[in-house]
Amino acid sequence: MAVRDLHVAYGGTRVLHGVNIDFTPGSFTALLGSSGCGKTTLLRALSGFVPVESGSIIVGGQDVAGLPPEKRGMAMVFQSYALWPHMTVLQNIGYGLKLRGKSKAEIAAKVSQMLSFLGLAGYEDRKVTALSGGQRQRVALGRALAIDPGILLLDEPLSNLDAKIRMVMRHEIRAIQQRLGLTAVHVTHDREEAMTMADRLVIMQAGRIAQIGTPEEVYDRPATAFVANFMGAENILPLRVARSETGATLTTGDATAQVATGAGAAQALPAGEAVAYFRDDVARLDASDAAAGEDLLVPGRIAARAYPGGVYRYRVEAAGRQITVDDADRHELGTTIGLRIPLQRLHIFPASEAGIAA
Repeated sequence: MAVRDLHVAYGGTRVLHGVNIDFTPGSFTALLGSSGCGKTTLLRALSGFVPVESGSIIVGGQDVAGLPPEKRGMAMVFQSYALWPHMTVLQNIGYGLKLRGKSKAEIAAKVSQMLSFLGLAGYEDRKVTALSGGQRQRVALGRALAIDPGILLLDEPLSNLDAKIRMVMRHEIRAIQQRLGLTAVHVTHDREEAMTMADRLVIMQAGRIAQIGTPEEVYDRPATAFVANFMGAENILPLRVARSETGATLTTGDATAQVATGAGAAQALPAGEAVAYFRDDVARLDASDAAAGEDLLVPGRIAARAYPGGVYRYRVEAAGRQITVDDADRHELGTTIGLRIPLQRLHIFPASEAGIAA
């Protein structure tokens, strides 16, 4: 499946702006982004529930953008499950088969197969209103799978489950997708859910693709300041980068660090005003006078402390910013301390791109 130059508008408002994605057969892709980024609109355009303004949706070499949902070879699992409350489990799972003109015997056989596959054998005659949230989700999944789709679309299907069941269903859905060799496209706003279920992430921003890559690529090598921040690098430090023949000098407040040319990344750094993004667990608090070495050592003051469990969580005032740091040691409020950050764990972008004054 592939999407080519896809534009979608609601009324006069453009929501998707020329989206291009290739979905590898048998892959699990997560569409990830903040509210209003266009991820759900893209999923619904793929399924046929939202009309396409222009562009193509290619499935098996055919453009299906003008076809109704039932002609696309796809099935969708909705956030609300969309089960019929007055029907039994058998009737719900077999609903799509009934619409396709299958006999009662064929429907019963397929539903029995699905229930066994999903660990719900013996539940055929139960009303779905008598099931738990996790069981209802399995029924919704069974209804989608019963029609043997080549492509499975998942619209935040786990958001209504409690945390424990959600963890279990993540692994179950991923295992089912792999066992059946389906091409899956999953919309979620949950970063951890996307990274644990998908083999590829599509990060969306304001109706466009910000980055496509494996979870490791997107997490460790964000392509833009937006992606870095969205993927959890929420601490921000203003920097000034001065490049030279021997490497680069990074300056923030009273702290400086040297990146040698041999380190590989010096010439790739943006010259001039820049912004560095990093995660809470990257930096550590250092009360010693040890040299910075290959770290950026920024003087700071502890402004707040909390204990969420396992580590202390500090708010540190450094270089004119409020920085969040997780550290194993207990430090007193008001303590002057060094904020030690490994240079290779900083994601550095031009200040103009980040939209933040350095």
